[in-house]
Amino acid sequence: MPDADTLIADAVAALRGSDVPDAERKLDRLVVGTGAADGVAVDVALLDRLVGTLARLWPRGWQPVDVARIVTRRLGPRPARLLADGLAAQRRTQGGHVPSWWDEQLDGLAARVWWDDDAGWLTGWARREGEDRITALRAAVEVLALLDGLPPVAVLRPPPGGGMPAPMRRTATGRSGSPMLDRVRALLAKAESTTFPAEAEALTGKAQELIARHSLDQALVEATTERADQPGGVRLGTEAPYAGAKALLVQEVAAANRCEAVWSDDLGFTTVLGFPPDLEAVELLYTSLLVQATAAMLRGRGERRGGGRRTKTYDDSFLHAFALRIGERLRSVTEAADRQAAEAAGPERLLPVLAARSDAVRERMTALFPGVTRSRLAVRDAEGWRSGTSAADRARLDTGAPGRPLPGRR
Repeated sequence: MPDADTLIADAVAALRGSDVPDAERKLDRLVVGTGAADGVAVDVALLDRLVGTLARLWPRGWQPVDVARIVTRRLGPRPARLLADGLAAQRRTQGGHVPSWWDEQLDGLAARVWWDDDAGWLTGWARREGEDRITALRAAVEVLALLDGLPPVAVLRPPPGGGMPAPMRRTATGRSGSPMLDRVRALLAKAESTTFPAEAEALTGKAQELIARHSLDQALVEATTERADQPGGVRLGTEAPYAGAKALLVQEVAAANRCEAVWSDDLGFTTVLGFPPDLEAVELLYTSLLVQATAAMLRGRGERRGGGRRTKTYDDSFLHAFALRIGERLRSVTEAADRQAAEAAGPERLLPVLAARSDAVRERMTALFPGVTRSRLAVRDAEGWRSGTSAADRARLDTGAPGRPLPGRR
């Protein structure tokens, strides 16, 4: 009888291939196992292989949230919960320096060791999920097959055991505890909950104004320190549906906050590069604006000729137009904040600092993505484009006195 490691390796290899009947046969053999009635050897070997596979991904640029995102996207929430167990088990094996942001990611994924004995892990997992052993084995093999096929990605931060990280404050995957960012979150939460588009966008505009001022303050402070922050990165999910429109929204928000964005369509995420406060701002704004854009799109469907009939080309064009127009409005807020800060601090002091930070971000992007290319925007529904632009234009982004819109087209 084959040993457990051989059975697992055969099942994973077969699942990654194109011969479906062969994959089913290998999974059946895994169910039978090594001959032991309780399947303990297979269960222990599965967890060991999952731990080892995850450990090999970290030096290749992957982080826990990235792996969880792609497993959820391609396999679904149940295998993602199995992955979380693997992440918790792998954390037990990590020695040396483990940065706080790593554990914060694991906490956010609810990755914890809840089982008493590795031998009973998979049985316990199946029981918690209300599934049988065959379903549990299939989920484990599917996760392993997916992880085995992941390509290297840009290393945004040193992984555990990879040395002390560069001096950086917590970024979008580790909350800074900033009172200003707490205010931003509160404003964005109100923007998402209101049913009045103008109010939502005014609140978003105020959030962007706070973010821009905070970024400028941080830049001036960092310019006087010996160990200043360095550009870092974060990956934001931009998966289907409307992946291109989501990627465009990330790009527009990033540009308004002095960051660069690179879309990896095949992997379902966009990498944003910038300084720590700006990265957290981009994540907060993108998450909120995606909610707001979706709500505006649904309203736009109801306003179009023919009622609320949904078409993919209409929705896609709407979201592309919304992203571009909102980007213009966010940049106008940032530019206004820049002018006010330059008047207060003196342009001879502020402008060189901002130029140096922009250069550092671009250098970081060139180093991580030397072969990046640009793609053209394709719009196939004129009505959707007009509606998306109109929805964004109705957003006055009022951050000053009532009734006084910020610069921009009305």
